[in-house]
Amino acid sequence: MNRRRLAALGAALCILAVCLLVVGLNPRTVSGLALPRPSAQPPSSTPAPPTSKLARPGDCASLVDGLDVRAQVAQLVIVGVSGDNPATTVSLVRDHQVGGIFIGGNATALLKDHALDAVQAAARLPVAVSVDEEGGRVQRIDDLDGDIPSARVLAATKSPEQVRALAAERGRQLRARGVTVDFAPDTDVTDAPDDDVIGDRSFSPDPARVKTYATAFAAGLRDAGVQPVLKHFPGHGHGSGDSHKGTVVTPPLAQLRAVDLVPYQNLAGYGPVAVMVGHLDVPGLTDGVPATLSPAAYRLLRGEFRFTGPVLTDDLGAMKAITAQYSLPDAVLKALQAGADEALWSSGGRVDEVLDRLEKAVASGELPKAKVQESVTRVLRAKGACG
Repeated sequence: MNRRRLAALGAALCILAVCLLVVGLNPRTVSGLALPRPSAQPPSSTPAPPTSKLARPGDCASLVDGLDVRAQVAQLVIVGVSGDNPATTVSLVRDHQVGGIFIGGNATALLKDHALDAVQAAARLPVAVSVDEEGGRVQRIDDLDGDIPSARVLAATKSPEQVRALAAERGRQLRARGVTVDFAPDTDVTDAPDDDVIGDRSFSPDPARVKTYATAFAAGLRDAGVQPVLKHFPGHGHGSGDSHKGTVVTPPLAQLRAVDLVPYQNLAGYGPVAVMVGHLDVPGLTDGVPATLSPAAYRLLRGEFRFTGPVLTDDLGAMKAITAQYSLPDAVLKALQAGADEALWSSGGRVDEVLDRLEKAVASGELPKAKVQESVTRVLRAKGACG
């Protein structure tokens, strides 16, 4: 090619480049496929909170539709496991593909040496790994990572900013051990003695102070990539006793609105959280039925309090407020029918029995398929599996 042709070609290429800049065409287009544009927004000066290593982005509808009924209902259960036998937990997840596990008790083998990595490897979808880590007398990793104070002590001795920092550090310790969900903070309101069923698990007898400190604790957990769970809706702080031991009756709904339900006002202010419903009989709301099994309780939470996140039950397998009246499969079914997205039983076992009951309920229409799919969607989104 002679010099004149080379010069002409070079001039043409320059003109083409100028045209692209002038008319705003995207020079990042290759073979008809537009490559992503860089964001026009300036980078944030605040680092983004950690995201789950288990995140699998995608369309929730297609993911949910791709699961058969048994796989869908399996996503709606949280099964208690022993912390001293990692191999048994791996088998549970591999065989049943449950949506979540709960590690109770004081054994810590499952929380050491990356034992939970094998549990996640056995799952086709991320498993929510939950513990009770409130501080004070309700802790699970204190033998491994040291104590943190109770909610009552935190509110009395630290600022909300300091509580957020403490919860973030605890959250990082939990995540490092494979935990993804903390059943905390406790949003109950009480001035009961420290050793009462709620007692020092409550930040304060002042509902506004409870909300301030619970918001800070939840934010800290979320900063570390751990999902917070507010509990025990609609308020256990003024209940008549301990639902581990039997029926608990709260003050009437009108009184709960003035105190116990105040921390649940403007739930969006907490950021992304889940809510745990307690086994509480609320006069004027649940009509003698524990709130965990009462459609009215879930309507209150979803309607008046406009909560759109995942809702789970308190323990259906080891608390006499439930076990004295219902078999485990029936309790799980009733909770999901009432409006729960996830049913928890810390006692473990009986997974086939529960899933058989749920699968039959979907087939018969007792448990509407649309309700199941809606709950599965919430659960998967909370786990970062889709959406």
